[in-house]
Amino acid sequence: MSLSKHKRDWDDLGRVDPLWAILTSPEHRYDKWNIQEFFARGAAEIAHVMQHAGQLGLPRQRRAALDFGCGVGRLTRALAKHFDRCVGVDISDAMISKACEWHRDWPTCHFVLNTTGDLRVFKEDSFDLVYSNIVLQHLPSVGLIESYIKEFIRILTADGLLVFQLPRHIPWKNRVQPRRRVYRFLRALGVSEDYLLKSLKLTPMRMNFVPEARVKRIVQAAGGVVVSVERGNDIDQVYYVTRR
Repeated sequence: MSLSKHKRDWDDLGRVDPLWAILTSPEHRYDKWNIQEFFARGAAEIAHVMQHAGQLGLPRQRRAALDFGCGVGRLTRALAKHFDRCVGVDISDAMISKACEWHRDWPTCHFVLNTTGDLRVFKEDSFDLVYSNIVLQHLPSVGLIESYIKEFIRILTADGLLVFQLPRHIPWKNRVQPRRRVYRFLRALGVSEDYLLKSLKLTPMRMNFVPEARVKRIVQAAGGVVVSVERGNDIDQVYYVTRR
């Protein structure tokens, strides 16, 4: 699957049901998220991350943070309470447009559209914290996941902290993803995203995973070191990484 098709999928989601696309609770589908609750969950998530980061003594400084796969800015806004400047980056024009609209009164939050398989738009040593949750798993390939992890470490400051979530495996029964395949087929035929998402209840979201051992090899090869791993449910893990 090309990155352009991946972008199209997330533009579809961003236009039709952006909040559910970010937090896919079944009861909140079709514009049923309460916006205050939506952002409050982001604040609680980042509060937990920063508490654990404090226990690790990282990052040493809190000048700039990057929210990778920012969507409408749920976590960018939360990070703004802890850092001087926060940048949200996303592949979807629709998501970035909504993030900019909802954060006009947040001068420390900035949003960037990025449609490449790297983060060349940012220089080395740019961010004290790089954060990504429920994003890497949706990328089209493991190779692209690996590329972004390497980029995260490149743009991380010395004594900075990279935090990202990834499933370590997906059960075989969940790997076929028929609703995604039907969505892609019908979308290619010109069926509208609104009809596919709301009437047929399909989704373009794909799920990928990377085993823990491979993640650690990727991090090490890029000059990083895993300092902590949080295990959530049966498949998800959150990696805390710093630069060597």
